[in-house]
Amino acid sequence: MPVTIDKTLEQMETKDDEYIYWPGGRMTSLFPASTNGDYHGNPIAAIVLTLLAVLTIAPGCIHAFLPDGGAGVIAGLDLSQNGTTIIGVFAWVGATQIVWGALMLLVSLTYRSFVPLFLALILIERTIIALNQWIFKPGEAAHHPPEAYATLAAIPIVLLMLALSLRRRETREVGDAAV
Repeated sequence: MPVTIDKTLEQMETKDDEYIYWPGGRMTSLFPASTNGDYHGNPIAAIVLTLLAVLTIAPGCIHAFLPDGGAGVIAGLDLSQNGTTIIGVFAWVGATQIVWGALMLLVSLTYRSFVPLFLALILIERTIIALNQWIFKPGEAAHHPPEAYATLAAIPIVLLMLALSLRRRETREVGDAAV
């Protein structure tokens, strides 16, 4: 394939086997070809990962963009002492949630061969969060934010989806095609 460096931004093409051309040079495609054909786990695991992605991005947006990050109005935290620090930490966590959720969404829709890995990472993340929220660092108040309960509910679901994603689908052959 011939390489043309003098393309304008309007002439850029982004096919799976081509490069993205930038003025003054080139860079390989930001998103490689889909790996969905290599995924042999249960499709429901990828669908649940999509749902988990949305349920990660939404609170991330709340934490990043709500004036108090949801610390007071949702989590019920007292912001009278160190309020700006708490709000800042919520905003920081929200930014990481948005990025993590976007990666989860990308994997669930385009790179499904990574679904088992992402479900395993989510399981580790949620387990650490639950241990900290309920055992190691439960806080002084009896109140727990909604995420504390959502995490407890998510752990067995993620574990089940991980098992389903690792289980190869049965295929049966009909004529020359596998179904």
